[in-house]
Amino acid sequence: MTDISPGSSDLGAKAATLASLHAAPEILQLVNVWDVISAKTVADIPGTKALATASHSIAASLGYEDGENIPVEEMIAAVGRIAAATALPVSADLESGYGDPEDTVRRAIGVGIVGANIEDQMRPLADAAAQMESALRAGGSEGIDFVLNARTDAFVKAGDRDPADVLADAVERGKTYLAVGATSVFVPGLLDEHAVTTLVEAFGPQRLSVINVPGSLPPSRLQELGVARISYGPWTQRVALTALADSARELLAGGALPEGTLPLN
Repeated sequence: MTDISPGSSDLGAKAATLASLHAAPEILQLVNVWDVISAKTVADIPGTKALATASHSIAASLGYEDGENIPVEEMIAAVGRIAAATALPVSADLESGYGDPEDTVRRAIGVGIVGANIEDQMRPLADAAAQMESALRAGGSEGIDFVLNARTDAFVKAGDRDPADVLADAVERGKTYLAVGATSVFVPGLLDEHAVTTLVEAFGPQRLSVINVPGSLPPSRLQELGVARISYGPWTQRVALTALADSARELLAGGALPEGTLPLN
């Protein structure tokens, strides 16, 4: 059993809370964070019920390109600092598991993480399913019902394939991951209403997880369609960096800091 630090106490209860938030009729919105101050800022906003990290954003903040270029030790340290900074349940984006999903998830639990995204990267389905099973095994060995948001990259890696075939792949892969014990299936991409409806019908209500990007369906409509969870990936960091760039441009042109700026740090 993992030796849980005091700041990450009662992980079983946090995992149960995170799972229940996915199953609730009200859609779970996770505003992604990448370090302690972004986590504390989002956690303090009324309506925030849980936190999710963004691997792309964490990697960028530490000088790495996205796509498992960050060493696993640095990723675990980063998500651990976030988990220790809040009493809320934290789900971590652990990419494809850094070569060993079971060990990576076990290490993440050890620093207070109770759920994770694991990418299939469109590996052969049997291999991808085994990958998801190994992540869940880590939760069992550590004594918690780990909340796996199993990600399929069917749309992300679609290229110029027929959209109907891409959607069929996402359905097949998602149903397979749910069958091995995933809590939800994450299908990133700019999904239209037909795709969302098809996926919800295939998986069941409150089992589909999506990312919202510019042009996505609004949260209210996604909730009506039976989606479990919305996250925002690297876009929240992009919002912050856009504000920084705009302020720097204004300051260098002789302007002033924006009115209403808060001392959130």
